[in-house]
Amino acid sequence: MFFKSKEGKEKIISLYNQKLKELNIDYSEQLVETKFGKTNIIKVGNTNLPPLVLIHGTGGCAPQILDSFPNLASKYSVYAIDVLAQPNKSAENRLDMKSLDYGKWLIEVVIKLRLKDVTLVGFSFGGFISLKALEFNETPIRRVFLIAPVYIVNGNPLVGLFKMFLPLKKFIKTNNQKHIKKVMNVLFSEYDDFALTYMSTTFQNCNMDFSPLPIISIGSANNIKTPISIFAAEKDIMFPGKKMIRRTEKLFPSLKEVFLLKDSKHVPNQNDFSLIENQIIKNS
Repeated sequence: MFFKSKEGKEKIISLYNQKLKELNIDYSEQLVETKFGKTNIIKVGNTNLPPLVLIHGTGGCAPQILDSFPNLASKYSVYAIDVLAQPNKSAENRLDMKSLDYGKWLIEVVIKLRLKDVTLVGFSFGGFISLKALEFNETPIRRVFLIAPVYIVNGNPLVGLFKMFLPLKKFIKTNNQKHIKKVMNVLFSEYDDFALTYMSTTFQNCNMDFSPLPIISIGSANNIKTPISIFAAEKDIMFPGKKMIRRTEKLFPSLKEVFLLKDSKHVPNQNDFSLIENQIIKNS
């Protein structure tokens, strides 16, 4: 199971609802049945506008990614998806990263929502899911924006081990805040109290997946026809920005634009999220 206990799950859902309330937005929640598990979706904006599907990263949830993009609903009908087996309201089923399952799951959600000409916005692991969806069936997808995505390059494993995974393991063992703060300082360009609380609660109460992250093959990337924009983070130790841009330019014939977020760590700051949001809105 993803959650270590019923109490742990309740703590996470309570924080989730707190963040959703803080957003102070008009929204509706919908639970979609898929063959991979129940999927929770938060819908924001006028449904007559073009559809945009927003996918958060590891250790995240739909309200958090909505918080990073407050203005998308002015131009799009936004569907923020709770990724399976993450600290949120979707099912706890973890899918096989080596297969196309995450892509099949996302396309099933899109079809069940009856969406066409979808703009996909995927951050981190959400970028991985977006690319898996394109590999599986890009028919319903119009355009893709990937922010510091998993699945294109990986950073130096030794750097990751010493700067992130060892402090993280120490935090899980001791619950000492100084260890999680080390991790946050490596991952986030800036973070607030909520992000710290959510991450701390997640790593204490959830069984996270630390297995190696796969990389897309040249053959698969070459087959993708959907226009792609990529925002790479310069100081991202997990998926280094300049390395990502170099490989991206060789990989995707459908690549439209690439941005290097200067001085950004894996999770961009609010200024960078605004810059990304403006690019997405410009393409609406």
